Amino acid sequence: MRILAAMSGGVDSAVAAARAVEAGHDVVGVHLALSRAGGTLRTGSRGCCTIEDALDARRAADLLGIPFYVWDFSERFRDDVIDDFIAEYQAGRTPNPCMRCNEKIKFAALLERAIELGFDAVCTGHYATLIDGEHGLELHRASDNAKDQSYVLGVLTTEQLAHTYFPLGTTPSKAIVRAEAEARGLTVAQKPDSHDICFIPDGDTRGWLAEKVGTATGEIVDRAGEVVGSHEGAHAFTVGQRRGLKLGVPAADGKPRFVLEVRPVSNTIVVGPKEALAIAEIAGERYSWAGAGPVDSSFACHVQIRAHSEPVAAVATVTDDGVRVVPEVPLDGVAPGQTAVLYVGTRVLGQFTIDTTVSAVPVGA
Repeated sequence: MRILAAMSGGVDSAVAAARAVEAGHDVVGVHLALSRAGGTLRTGSRGCCTIEDALDARRAADLLGIPFYVWDFSERFRDDVIDDFIAEYQAGRTPNPCMRCNEKIKFAALLERAIELGFDAVCTGHYATLIDGEHGLELHRASDNAKDQSYVLGVLTTEQLAHTYFPLGTTPSKAIVRAEAEARGLTVAQKPDSHDICFIPDGDTRGWLAEKVGTATGEIVDRAGEVVGSHEGAHAFTVGQRRGLKLGVPAADGKPRFVLEVRPVSNTIVVGPKEALAIAEIAGERYSWAGAGPVDSSFACHVQIRAHSEPVAAVATVTDDGVRVVPEVPLDGVAPGQTAVLYVGTRVLGQFTIDTTVSAVPVGA
């Protein structure tokens, strides 16, 4: 196949490209410049897509003997990921920019251009596997559960899966990938993995958002509507947050309180006991299937609400209004805007963006 290898400058994408070359494919490397003013150097494992990362990707491509290009996707990234991130927080939701980047940039904009240029597939260093199932191509978890990245790939459609290539999916561990990179002479063999939000490399999401959307004083109330404090911007809070609330009125039982809800229209934060974070039901209108969709309108599955959280057994129901999921045991601290990925065994069935949640603890209970 003609393969376009997305090379981030990390060890995973470098080894993925190397395996594609070794498998006999015609491989071209590409690094995505996602910022017009990218940082020069990474800080440990914080951030990605820096000038240093681009140079690391080029060095890997040179060692592999493949052509290499840097494509400027900064405008698309700003519109589809950064602006979306800001808008979601302003709407009181908790977005996942990595999901949006996979959906809009790596497997939409990049894949579209790759196909236009005659490539058969885009190769990445994601840990996930593709299997030819009874009803067509299926996305499954990676062999290494500790590195499994199928959750962040849950947004991929059937058409996109048909043009993807994940050489690392069956690798038993990340240690093997690093050892292979070392043996191949790749300088990124021991490079730290990237964490945090790439466009907020210092990790100060609250400060970054304050610069983008400003501050606006509002009330913090308990579940009964009593004012217990004030804040300087609803965007700085997310469901499940405990620190930084600075409440002026202590809880009657003396226990700490957590953010239960963000109401952007009234600029109000609702707080309450930890037990109230338990969620008995989630639902969303925006959904997609990664391969053949469910046969029945109601079906048993497992739901996962974070990249590294444990999947929970549940029953999902699909209607004209979207997807509703009732877990066997309550989910913890779920926020609108998060992505719920549905699994049947190791297979990723699909995903939806959470719009509404129902607490397992009624007000006053």
